[in-house]
Amino acid sequence: MSTIRNNNYIEAENKIVIVGGGICGLATALALHKKGLESIVLERSDKLRTTGATILIHSNGWRALDQLGVGDQLRKIGNLITAYSDISLDDGKKEEASLMEEELRCLKRLELVQVLADNLPLNTIRFGCHTVAVKMDPLTCQPIVQLDDGTSIKCEVVIGCDGVNSVVSEYVGLKTPRNFSTRGVRGFTSYPSGHGFSNDFIRIRKGNRIFCRNPVNENLMYWFVGLPCTSCDLGVSSEPELIKQATIKSIMDFPPDVIEFVQKTDLDSLTLTNLRYRPPWDLSLGNFRKGTVVVAGDAMHIMGPFLGQGGSAALEDAVVLARNLAEKMCGSERSGKQSLQVEIGVAIDRYVKERRMRLIQLSSQTYLIGMLLEPSSGKFTKLLIILALVVFFSNPSGHVKYNCGHL
Repeated sequence: MSTIRNNNYIEAENKIVIVGGGICGLATALALHKKGLESIVLERSDKLRTTGATILIHSNGWRALDQLGVGDQLRKIGNLITAYSDISLDDGKKEEASLMEEELRCLKRLELVQVLADNLPLNTIRFGCHTVAVKMDPLTCQPIVQLDDGTSIKCEVVIGCDGVNSVVSEYVGLKTPRNFSTRGVRGFTSYPSGHGFSNDFIRIRKGNRIFCRNPVNENLMYWFVGLPCTSCDLGVSSEPELIKQATIKSIMDFPPDVIEFVQKTDLDSLTLTNLRYRPPWDLSLGNFRKGTVVVAGDAMHIMGPFLGQGGSAALEDAVVLARNLAEKMCGSERSGKQSLQVEIGVAIDRYVKERRMRLIQLSSQTYLIGMLLEPSSGKFTKLLIILALVVFFSNPSGHVKYNCGHL
């Protein structure tokens, strides 16, 4: 680590420390690098994180990836999804739309984080660094990151990209994320000779259950099942075969081809998780920064998967945050520490202001869709939710037209 050791802490020569080496953390490090600002990424695991099977990247996410300089490289490994179908088994209605005017691709998370990591300077990522707390130096007002091995790292800026159970978001004062009453089951189904399916994203709904599937490439399909949480989930959450059987049992009244996806799934790819979120009012009123400590990605705006925008929004965060920090920090060697802290605070405030309304809009639309799946939502409540979606989100896919701007 490029550091200076003092009596009780390590002072990072890299002024920026990023907590968390997932998609948002690596994208932020790459964005800063592109702007001439070096950082270190503290990742608790001993290798690149692969939590989650795949990630959908919408047009707005691809605009951000292009700013990071990795868009074309990633397009080569993610099939273009050309159409969307929404099927309701309750009333037989089917809605179809072409996606040819937009860009939607599905990527394996591991492939995305690997490409981001490969484009970073050597030794940017420090594996096995488990952050347990963030504190403020009472003399200099600089943030100090504390690791589980007793190491303390002092720096100018801390960016929390440490996910839903974020230590950094707790420090800045964000409330704990909430749980939907829905669990998500995800998996891959492999077809060595080719799956033969069209490049469509298909969603099938019945009651408060939902099934989605889309191609990753010519030989691999990704699927997701959203189901009400039950008391049995804890007992099966770590056993792939039990997850598979419980999921099949829950969708026996879905079409046979849906059940076949789950039956033929690759067991190693199966995950079962509770779906968590920050409600729109928490994003509207919450603190995203404290001093020169700030959050991004899921640590800032964890949302349900119903729009498929969590990853793309994190990529937007990376571009916007790096752009604002670079305006104040590049060439900052001539500034005193106190002056630099003020300038960094101004940059972070600009980032927060730019991102807040965008995140409230995404979160509100996702929250309303998620509430339609809640078992506690009665017919009248669902009617009000549908009315709100029609009034406030008359263009359901309008969220993909957002442009985070140049890096």
